[in-house]
Amino acid sequence: MIRNPILPGFNPDPSICRVGPDYYIATSTFEWYPGVQIHHSTDLVNWRLVKRPLERASQLDMRGNPDSGGIWAPCLSYADGLFWLVYTDVKRLDGNFKDAHNYIVTAPAVEGPWSDPVHVNSSGFDPSLFHDDDGRKWFLNMVWNHVSHGIGGQPKHPSFAGILCQEWDAAAGRLVGPLTNIFPGSAHGLVEAPHLYKREGWYYLTTAEGGTGYDHAVTMARSRSILGPYELHPDIHPITSKDSGQAPLQRAGHGQIVETPSGEVYHTHLCARPLPGLRRSPLGRETAIQKCEWREDGWLYLADGATVPLVDVPSPRDAIPMPPAEPPARRDFDQADLPPEFQWLRTPYPERLFSLTARPGHLRLFGRESIGSWFEQALVARRQQHFVFTAETIVDFTPQSFQQAAGLALYYNRHKFHFLAVTHTPKLGRCLTAMSCPGDWPDGRMIFPLAAPVALPDGPVRLSAKVDHAGLRFAYDAGDGLRALDPELDASIVSDEAGRGEHGSFTGAFVGMMAFDTSGGGRPADFEWFDYRPG
Repeated sequence: MIRNPILPGFNPDPSICRVGPDYYIATSTFEWYPGVQIHHSTDLVNWRLVKRPLERASQLDMRGNPDSGGIWAPCLSYADGLFWLVYTDVKRLDGNFKDAHNYIVTAPAVEGPWSDPVHVNSSGFDPSLFHDDDGRKWFLNMVWNHVSHGIGGQPKHPSFAGILCQEWDAAAGRLVGPLTNIFPGSAHGLVEAPHLYKREGWYYLTTAEGGTGYDHAVTMARSRSILGPYELHPDIHPITSKDSGQAPLQRAGHGQIVETPSGEVYHTHLCARPLPGLRRSPLGRETAIQKCEWREDGWLYLADGATVPLVDVPSPRDAIPMPPAEPPARRDFDQADLPPEFQWLRTPYPERLFSLTARPGHLRLFGRESIGSWFEQALVARRQQHFVFTAETIVDFTPQSFQQAAGLALYYNRHKFHFLAVTHTPKLGRCLTAMSCPGDWPDGRMIFPLAAPVALPDGPVRLSAKVDHAGLRFAYDAGDGLRALDPELDASIVSDEAGRGEHGSFTGAFVGMMAFDTSGGGRPADFEWFDYRPG
């Protein structure tokens, strides 16, 4: 059986592509670098991260991009012996405007090498590329209307002004022919995320509607002509959790159709699992997949006949079994590259943030700008993928002023984080403190939850963060045993819905190592290992 979500933790907007027996899913990475995650599977059950293709400055530079900006809604396809990746780089998302630039890159294999990007347009976000069976290629994206009441965090229907479609001339590297608004969406509104699929002479258009919160839905329409007109699915939304508040997979929407070699059909979608009793999803929007069927009326339905997505789904009959990928709990930083689960924020110049060679066997972070900076923030972190986990590290750091800090962070964005940090005060010298931003939007004011900083002796310090659903307990060991710190902190604020609400933040919780030096001196901090243990 397939157990949803198949990609747990922050992995939204899944675009699925099959090449022979191999399946690939591309998901959004927003402000995290490198851009776009591509996972591979042969059975739709077990998935392995194989590539983040936007990995150099000529492809992507997100310095200055706002929280939840950056890489939105990639579309991965295969044609003409190449993988094609279409994506948006969002430079502004608040207010009436969305500065959203759409690009295409290609590669002969998922592992690369991936080309430099070709700019396509900037009229809206969520682009996709459809390869028709006559060899023509069509580019689609939603169109954003700024002359409306579409305000960041409170989306209004008029801002989502339909789905544009135009032919793409791959040889010339540009759009050609007429630009057509092919689909205004249903009455549910907020139409986005177009993907086309062709079957028996019909063009099936899958979109997302309702916003990416709890009213999210997959909407389907079809037409005999790629440019429309499109008629709506009899159920309008073949996949949605919007009317089922008790379903374990909430916020379902935004996905794509894939068929197996033997003709079985599945549909990916994003989802979220809110904490029990709370409408907060620290794991962010995750990727799930549902088994579907084509019925006699020529429309696609969930195989069980309902519209609410399931946790357990039958896997394909012709699947090639693939062993699960379980990364080791302990990462010792003794390799030339970061372990694959780790990312950093925004910059294509990671050598200014960290080094794996400056002190062999350690990850050295160079203290840069403050926690929450949109430019150079020395944070190396991995996704939270479990509701209950413990993360630990050992840091060797000798700060000389209160402007320097290094330690362990549970992080969402500049408005939502908890940071256990080794720092310095004139009274105590080297000491331990905690900094939190409990969803204070838009100001981002911090609180300091410890009753007082804790004096530390010289030498490495072990730092620990134990999360149990909505509770976070920091602890430390300076050589005389692990000591828990009071108070327990609210881990639920490190979630999509905290702060500005479910339509204002689109990533998920990360846990990792952080250093800053607001004096500008780049004070280094060395981390001996990092441990992430579920349960």
